[in-house]
Amino acid sequence: MAYRQSRAELMSAPTGSVEFDTDVLVIGGGPAGTWAAVSAAERGARVVLADKGFCGTSGATAAAGTGVWYVDPDPALRETAMANREKMGGYLQDRRWMARVLDRTYEQSNRLADWGYPYPVDDSGRSQRNSLQGPEYMRLMRKRTKQAGVTILDHSPALELLVDDDGAVAGARGLRRQKQDRWTVRAKAVVIATGGCAFLSKTLGSNVLTGDGYLMAAEAGAELTSMEFSNPYAISPAFGSVTKTLFYGWATFTYEDGSIVPGAASKGGRSAIARALLQGPVFARLDKADDKVQRNMRASQPNFFLPFDRTGIDPFFDRFPVTLRLEGTVRGTGGLRIVDDSCATSVPGLYAAGDAATRELICGGFTGGGSHNAAWAISSGSWAGQGAADYAKQAGPAVRRELSSVGTVALRTRNGRAYDPAELARAVQDEVFPYELNYFREAERLSASLERLDALWIDVSQAGAAAQEDVLRARESAAMLATARWMYRSALARQESRGMHRRDDFPDQDERQRHYIAAGGLDEVWTSVRPHADRAYAEAAE
Repeated sequence: MAYRQSRAELMSAPTGSVEFDTDVLVIGGGPAGTWAAVSAAERGARVVLADKGFCGTSGATAAAGTGVWYVDPDPALRETAMANREKMGGYLQDRRWMARVLDRTYEQSNRLADWGYPYPVDDSGRSQRNSLQGPEYMRLMRKRTKQAGVTILDHSPALELLVDDDGAVAGARGLRRQKQDRWTVRAKAVVIATGGCAFLSKTLGSNVLTGDGYLMAAEAGAELTSMEFSNPYAISPAFGSVTKTLFYGWATFTYEDGSIVPGAASKGGRSAIARALLQGPVFARLDKADDKVQRNMRASQPNFFLPFDRTGIDPFFDRFPVTLRLEGTVRGTGGLRIVDDSCATSVPGLYAAGDAATRELICGGFTGGGSHNAAWAISSGSWAGQGAADYAKQAGPAVRRELSSVGTVALRTRNGRAYDPAELARAVQDEVFPYELNYFREAERLSASLERLDALWIDVSQAGAAAQEDVLRARESAAMLATARWMYRSALARQESRGMHRRDDFPDQDERQRHYIAAGGLDEVWTSVRPHADRAYAEAAE
């Protein structure tokens, strides 16, 4: 059972801490969080947004360009868009949700144009709205968030959720890193938009994405789903953090001796690269790109070339070492389970958006890449913000409710000594980075890893509270640990290979397992089967 902090403890915040009373609290300031904040404010709600970094510059989107699943409302085009990825996702998508996301993404992308986003135009003068440049996009979203009247708390990571006596989420507490104190926000509804978990794997923009929202929500009793679809690895220069893999379609991959890595250039070539990396270094050269393609590459993704330019490497002519960096649930499809069209979670008063929420409904079991995830951030952010605002409105006038904190590890005073956050983070990475554990999965290896992860959880759950200067890193490493345990429990439960989930001991897709795997719990992690939407709809009709 989650620890609930008493009112006396709750109100004994460090000197200089600030309190806010509002309708909606949004935790996270990326695309999903800013869309949620703007949408809630447009619904008439008072909104506070708390970001771990500086809203508009932190997170995976702000540092890069991204495609967008933007499709004109032509029935044939929409049908093609939905059908194209169903097989890849293991037929776990929900057509109704895919159509909703296409509609909302189209609508909101057009609003971005009205707000002044500088979409490029093609030779015929038609605006091209199927991609966004992160810096310009997020600069605009911060501007619109402020114009909507939202109070933004920058450099203010959340640590734990607050609940009322009925268990409904009613706010959160966190740090103000620049002020070296803490904040408390009492809210009628909360949106979790903290992104996914990349396990500090050094992928560009992902250093703030450590699964914090998962942990906070699970402490309040929320469920997760599709966490087995959490093992995408992206190709990156071994000396860099940019994981834009599209350009590697023009690459030749070789071993150290110059011989070709078989299968590396084919569809699904990352598996071949992963197996080759288990044997030794792998090198790439983008030698299949002609002069025109090279110019287009540099114009469309200039940040891809920064690590090469800094090291004096010409990637079109020089061989360079590559690695595969784990992107986890940032590019996976797992996350907090949403239970209705408003993106509400299984806990009253708590909503989820973007990579913090599952993308199983539009991506199934295979990553949506940039385009689908970007569309999901826009759409789910809008719905979560509106849903939270409507929930807050139904709650009526503000009442000074008795609130309790449900935070656990690193926050409670216990007899044990505080754990070392860096040491715990490394221990978790030792279990999730290796290709032979996470990329190529097998029951015996997964079970052995889970034993080690569970033992780590016992240790940290019994440890004392972290010091003020260590509490953020302690919570981040604990969130990574919790995420890994949900991932591997779910991976054991799905005894087949579907989407990005690969089991060496169950290499085939089993149509009897066309269902979702839900997960939850902290001290005791559980999993359960949920029917696919097609079956659920049929059962409801009966």
